[in-house]
This record gives sequence, C-alpha cells and structure tokens, in this order.
Amino acid sequence: MEMGNRSEPTEFILLGLSSDSSVQTLLFCLFLTLCVSSLVANGLLIVAVKRDGHLHSSMYFFLANLSIMDICYTSVIVPKALVNFLGGKKSISYNGCVLQIFFYLFMGESECILLAFMAYDRYVAICSPLSYSTILSTAVCARMISASWVAGCLISALDVGFIYRLTFCGTNTIDHFFCEVPSLIQLTCTNVTINVILMFAGGAILLLLPLLLILFSYIQIFIAAKRISCGRYKAFSTCAAHLIVVVLFYGTATFMYMRPRHSAQQTDKIVSVFYTVVTPMLNPLIYRLRNREVHGALRGLRRSSASPCHR
Repeated sequence: MEMGNRSEPTEFILLGLSSDSSVQTLLFCLFLTLCVSSLVANGLLIVAVKRDGHLHSSMYFFLANLSIMDICYTSVIVPKALVNFLGGKKSISYNGCVLQIFFYLFMGESECILLAFMAYDRYVAICSPLSYSTILSTAVCARMISASWVAGCLISALDVGFIYRLTFCGTNTIDHFFCEVPSLIQLTCTNVTINVILMFAGGAILLLLPLLLILFSYIQIFIAAKRISCGRYKAFSTCAAHLIVVVLFYGTATFMYMRPRHSAQQTDKIVSVFYTVVTPMLNPLIYRLRNREVHGALRGLRRSSASPCHR
C-alpha cells in the first residue's frame, strides 16, 4: 500500500525460530509453559506485596511494579508467537508489528529506569537508614514509579515515530519470532544510517545513565558496609536479588543492542528468547529465593489459599 512517498506493507511474515513443524510444536509447549509460569509467579508476587503488611515499603512497591512490567513484557511478545508456532501463515499486520515494538520498548525502557530507582532505594536504606522513610516517602516513591512509566512511554513513542518514517520495499519477511527493531530495519530500502545511529545512541544512553546510578549506589553501599558491624552481610543479603536481576537485564540488553551487526541471527534469536520470556519468569523466583520477607509472604499466601480446604 502506498502512502505519499512511503511504501507501507500491510503485513510482515515472521520466520520464527524454526521451520520444522515438530520443533515448532515443542517450542509452543515450551513458550506456553514459560509464559504461564511467568504470569503466575509475577502475579503471586504482586498479590503478596499487596496483602502482606510487612511488604508495604518502597522496596516492595518497586518490586511489585517490576512484576507488572514483566507481565506486560511477556504478554506483548508470547501470545502472538504461540499463535504463529501452530498457525499456517505466520504473519503480523503492519500496525500490529509497530504496536508490538512500541510496547516491548516501553516495558524494557521503563524497567531499565525502575532498576536504577531500586538500586537508589537500597542505597538510602543502607547508607541513610534513619532518613529512609523521609527521603523515600510514599509520595516520592509514587513519583519515581510514575517517572519510570512515563519516561519509558515517551522514549518508545519517539522510537516508533522513527519506525513509521521507514520506507520498505521488496521482501516483507522478518527473520525473527517477533517484531524486533534491528530485524525490521534490515527490510528498509533507503539509507537510514544517520537515523539508526541516533536511535541506537539514544538507546545506549538510556542503558548507560541508569547503569551509572546503579553502580554509584552499590559502590556507596559497599563502602558503607565496611564501616558498620555486620554491614557487609546485610548489604549483600538485601541487594543480592536486585544485583542478579540487573546482571540478567543489562547482560542481555547489552548483547542485543551493542553487538556487532554481523553477529549470527540464530544467536540473536536465542538471546531474545531469554530476555523476552525467561528473564521475566526468573525475576520473581530470584527475589523469592534471595529475600526472606518475600519468601515468607509467598508461603503465607499459599497457606491462606489452602486453609479453606482444611476447614
């Protein structure tokens, strides 16, 4: 379909992870299991934070929002992938593709900012415990959460504006299981080098600035931990889960968007599976294993849900 001087395809064909029908059936089962596990694990964490009075603090307020983002992140990618695994025509409409890009960038960029705020929360809690409730009041936390969502939305909207300016010609086949920006850019038939550089430079800055805040926060935490009795253990016990989540998030994001353009496409797909499906499922499990309060709240939630059966 032509619109002005821009060629806009009506749909894209997603090649997926494999063309083998038996492998696709296996992938369907795997993705469905991971998706359901992610939704259940994150949903339980949100309910536990809401119901357990011991978790009504800024740290767990941030954690609940992280789970909401992970649920949205998985919901943007996996349902369409499941349909395509078993469907004959593995297509997605042009507008559906752009919307998928918008929402997965929205969730990813918001999570990037939120992880930085969570690191700052740990910094204040350990380095300035007496001022913690004043510095990170409920109102301040609400503004920080809102800022992460709004900033992620605005930045992803700018990126999608760039996508809408692309001119496509020739093939409409995307060698991926969802609409990812680098794979889509490969289909353009005009020279967009400058725009791509600006887009990825912006993405690098977005990754770098929160990462600098995270590094600053943890450097200060480790310095403070050496000065207080049992401080080092406290720092590691309260921050270990967050550090693992940060490493998983930034490790995969850095690989995907800072990798050489000639890297193997199949490797890119595998890494994409990890950060779109696996990581959102792992985040609540990591906090459950590494945080006693979360573990206790989830156990209490399980007991309360099972108790009517024994009445």
